[in-house]
Formats: sequence, structure tokens, C-alpha cells
Amino acid sequence: MKAFFEGIQYLFEEILFAPMHWMREMELSNWWTANTLNWIFIIICCYWTWYWTKELKIFKDKGDDEQDTTAHSFLK
Repeated sequence: MKAFFEGIQYLFEEILFAPMHWMREMELSNWWTANTLNWIFIIICCYWTWYWTKELKIFKDKGDDEQDTTAHSFLK
């Protein structure tokens, strides 16, 4: 059983986290290159936030969004 958990440890530490170790070492020489993955995630999140708000505006302009202030019948 010990070998099984050591195998999981090896998988995560040596294989799956290898790109993270590479970026950590690169940060000392070039900060921008090391944080490229973070910038990509920030751009993706900004895009989808913009898309979501655009869709919300479309529904609001159509009048399809029902904004009932009482979430439950006991609040009436």
C-alpha cells in the first residue's frame, strides 16, 4: 500500500507539477514569461464576465428576466 501512495506522490510532484516548477524557476529571470499562464486565465475570465453581462442585458431588454423580490412564499 505504501508503494501506491508513493506512486501518487511521484505522479503529482514530478510529472503534473513540472510546469509549475519550471515557471517558478523562470520567475527569477523573466517575470512576464513566468506569469503568462496567469495572464491567459485573467483574459479568459474577463472575456466570460463581459459575455455574461452582455447576455444579462439582452434578457433584461427583452423583459424575460423575472425579478420577484420574494424568494419564498413565507416572505410575502
